[in-house]
Amino acid sequence: MRVLLASTSPARRMLLRQAGIEPLTMAPDVDEDAVIAELERTEARTLPPDEHVLVLARRKAADVVARLAAEDPEFEGIVIGGDSMFEIDGQVLGKPHLPEVATARWHAMRGRTGILHSGHSVLLVTPGASATEAHAVAEAAVSFAADVTDEEIDAYVATGEPLQVAGAFTVDSLGGAFIERVVGDPSTVVGMSLSTVRHLAAELGVSWTSLWNRS
Repeated sequence: MRVLLASTSPARRMLLRQAGIEPLTMAPDVDEDAVIAELERTEARTLPPDEHVLVLARRKAADVVARLAAEDPEFEGIVIGGDSMFEIDGQVLGKPHLPEVATARWHAMRGRTGILHSGHSVLLVTPGASATEAHAVAEAAVSFAADVTDEEIDAYVATGEPLQVAGAFTVDSLGGAFIERVVGDPSTVVGMSLSTVRHLAAELGVSWTSLWNRS
């Protein structure tokens, strides 16, 4: 059974590879800001982080499944979609993009704890049948070291690593030394909870070990 990751995130791909799965990848064509703006306008409310990430994870996976029907109608396997957001003191922090934004965030985050919300959507695709889906949100609490210096923050931001990741940090690369504790599935903080994906696959009748395709 094949596994297709509805993402080109190197971190998510590496998580699956480390877990024994070599996934195919396909970038979803989803305007994330437009999707959320339209839903919030329609429902006249601001989506909380857990709903936000789940909506986008499901849209991404569904978009890729729809394209598979036209581009690879014989595909048989699962498609995994995901989305993540970091929240601290009720404020949601996406990708900072700019060095000055990342620096300000790190000054505010050191010595404190925030929550990483990660939405997951898994669709089972079988030729000639409608896809079936299971979805869930995983969360992990991330505590940052209080003694991170201004010089360390400047050096970390200068690497460019925190600019394109939710919350302006990683746990599996250069940023890991500045994180003192993670409560929850650590892979959630990397971008995808492997234990959650396993549970969702099981809901669809797919054994996790049947997905192993790496020696």
